[in-house]
Amino acid sequence: MKTVNVVAAVIRDGSRVFATQRGHGEFKDGWEFPGGKIEPGEDPADALRREIMEELRTGIEPGELIATIEYDYPDFHLSMQCFWAKITQGSPVLLEHEAARWLSGDELGSVAWLPADLTVIDLVRKELAASDGKAVEQTVRFRETWRSGGNLLSNSRHSEDTLHLSTDRACRKGRRKPRHRF
Repeated sequence: MKTVNVVAAVIRDGSRVFATQRGHGEFKDGWEFPGGKIEPGEDPADALRREIMEELRTGIEPGELIATIEYDYPDFHLSMQCFWAKITQGSPVLLEHEAARWLSGDELGSVAWLPADLTVIDLVRKELAASDGKAVEQTVRFRETWRSGGNLLSNSRHSEDTLHLSTDRACRKGRRKPRHRF
């Protein structure tokens, strides 16, 4: 059986990921994470940058490898390396896909994924949920510190990933506007 080596970008924007619907071929109308074939001798990260630029006219920076999916379709074996990615240039333009959506972890089940992509959905959902929980925890810590009159920059009980905004008593009492808007 022929093996096809591909890369896929799980492009992330906060707590959402970018999904595309195939516009042609045997798997038309199936949803996938965008990407494509790795050329002989090509580095997977370079292949991912090239494919996303070709398909979406968007620059990305590949991040951590999520998983390598091995999946047997009827006519070929797919080896798909899935990477987290972030957009570094432009906004996605659909050049080869029929549709696209930004999906939250709760919305990942709302589209008909291609079988190979479906195998990575649980990993993506768990990571999105974990990062959402972290953001909620940071917000709660910020609010608790604000209410207690503490200075977020000097409060040593908060970790470095806590939102760092300095407040003062005049701002909290409404006599001066805060410097940062939420």
